[in-house]
Amino acid sequence: MITAPTETPERKAFYERIDKDNLTPLWSVLGDLVTPEPKSGCRPFGWKFDTVREAMMEAGGLITAKEAERRVLIYENPGLRGQSRITTSLYAGVQLVLPGEVAPAHRHTQSALRFVLEGSGAHTAVNGEKTVMEYGDFVITPPMSWHDHGNETDEPMFWLDGLDIPLVSFLDASFAESLGEDEQPVTRHTGQSYAEFGHALMPVNAEQSGLSSPIFNYPYVRSRETLEAMKRGGDPDPCHGWKLRYANPLDGGSAMPTISTFIQMLPAGSTTPYRATDATIFVGVEGGGTSTIGDVTIDWGPRDVFVVPSWHAVVHEVAEE
Repeated sequence: MITAPTETPERKAFYERIDKDNLTPLWSVLGDLVTPEPKSGCRPFGWKFDTVREAMMEAGGLITAKEAERRVLIYENPGLRGQSRITTSLYAGVQLVLPGEVAPAHRHTQSALRFVLEGSGAHTAVNGEKTVMEYGDFVITPPMSWHDHGNETDEPMFWLDGLDIPLVSFLDASFAESLGEDEQPVTRHTGQSYAEFGHALMPVNAEQSGLSSPIFNYPYVRSRETLEAMKRGGDPDPCHGWKLRYANPLDGGSAMPTISTFIQMLPAGSTTPYRATDATIFVGVEGGGTSTIGDVTIDWGPRDVFVVPSWHAVVHEVAEE
């Protein structure tokens, strides 16, 4: 255990003198910099979608999607308030696009994901291709890809936004650009990317131009079918149940290079405790249960969001059917 040396009047006077030259003695802060084990400000916490939805609808009456650029309420971890972070390395929030609205086209160096929480039939356009979004769909926006969102339906559309903003900011690599138009030109057929890469097939001349997946919408209906097939085919993992990773078909890696993403089905009963080196954001899709993270227990259901900080053991429990 590293502890700071005892402070004396002479040392204090020295510290105050060198502070004017923007200098700090390492020995006074070493214990906070080099810790005996990982130390994160991120805390276990959960958000109920009903509460967030009510606030979002109120926001919908106060500001338009175009004026806001993106009408989003940020999930701020209670241990990281004021930093626009849900974990130490991730930003997350809920976005609302009302009927007839367009969230205007822009691009940025941050990678982004969408997980559809409510609604059916609105679209996201990425690099000239539209995809129609349904509940539970997982949608990605690779870095510096033009993207806009539109809602031609008669119902509001909600989704979870997740971005690697803290990581990109840490690297001083944040760049953004507005297209200057509400919607980008559409140059590809709707769903073309999934048609070309989403069936264990790909064009013979396919090239990997970046580290993100060429598929930018992973439909929930297909993911659910695969989970059901896994359930019929074998017993669940004691920690994770039946779990799939959203993958890049070009190299088998993660769909996004800086954010690992998964979908899982939990069996009835309790999982075995486990912990991970990365903080994890969970979103309920169907059913519900409780998750115990240390001495914190969080009840969750469809569309609810909760956080398990890094290195924290977690146990998930789902009621018997």
